[in-house]
Amino acid sequence: MTAPSCWVLTDGTIGMVNQALGFAEAMGLRPVMKTFRARAPWRYLAPQLWLMPHWAATPESDPIGPPWPDVIVACGSKSIPPLLRIRRKAMGRTKVIYVQDPTLSPARFDLVVAPMHDRLDGPNVLVVRGAVNRVTPARLKDESAKFAGKFDHLPRPRVAVTIGGNSAAYRLTPAIIEKLASDLAGLCRRDGAGLMVTTSRRTGAEAEALLRDKLAGLPAFLWDGTGDNPYFAFLGLADYVIVTGDSVNMVSEALVSGKPVLVAHLEGGTPKFRRFHEDLEREGLTRPFKGKLETWIYTPLDDTQRAAAEAKRRLGLGAKRRPQPNPV
Repeated sequence: MTAPSCWVLTDGTIGMVNQALGFAEAMGLRPVMKTFRARAPWRYLAPQLWLMPHWAATPESDPIGPPWPDVIVACGSKSIPPLLRIRRKAMGRTKVIYVQDPTLSPARFDLVVAPMHDRLDGPNVLVVRGAVNRVTPARLKDESAKFAGKFDHLPRPRVAVTIGGNSAAYRLTPAIIEKLASDLAGLCRRDGAGLMVTTSRRTGAEAEALLRDKLAGLPAFLWDGTGDNPYFAFLGLADYVIVTGDSVNMVSEALVSGKPVLVAHLEGGTPKFRRFHEDLEREGLTRPFKGKLETWIYTPLDDTQRAAAEAKRRLGLGAKRRPQPNPV
């Protein structure tokens, strides 16, 4: 028996890759990664306005042509035109799954996996509470074992802190990062906590420098981006998780851990983001971070695994039998 062949098609953005790859992995597939980046004028246009999408690829894009795989998992609006073109060319032989709200009719895809706050529905829509992702209990256990010795010196409670930054919807203002850094230092001094902190490219050099200054001399590890990424280990080794609210991905990933997840809200937001956070708080999954640790129990999110199992069932994506030689 062989697993169906699979591509993961994205624009290479880490958030898009993690969602599409995570869903493919949850389906038990071993995908070939395909990056599609659009050049002008296509990259400025909505997906439904693209003509001749196969001309839109930049030289840095991966080749996208036959033989087509059994299934494609895609994420990111710029992946939609080539995805729909492949679906037409493959004449139904390739099943296409789009992760997130495509802002087009879901009927144009074989399956759409959309977060609850997008309020999308339809016969071929699978709804999840946050973003599908690559975090699994097994991955957290393996990564925790790999990095455990590096963080044994940190006292308990250990707190994983994941910090995003400025985006189209949110601003990490100087006042907010100053308050957050002071609150984190307070956890060390008042509660004896050990911190495991990671930032993103959106955090910015000034905010990172302020964090390092505030946490200097305290039991805090701030990953500098060198060496293996300890992010999964942070989630596995932590007793609590503090995450900034600008990223649906980061909050969703933290909730797989089953640890109390405290959300540090930034300035700004959109109706979709507000619905996301309100839904999670109403379900008792997250609480806002107010400068102190809080403990509660919830059922860890398993939406990625659940949705992937349902996708396989609906699309008939079980293992295929290897071709048998003709009898002599």
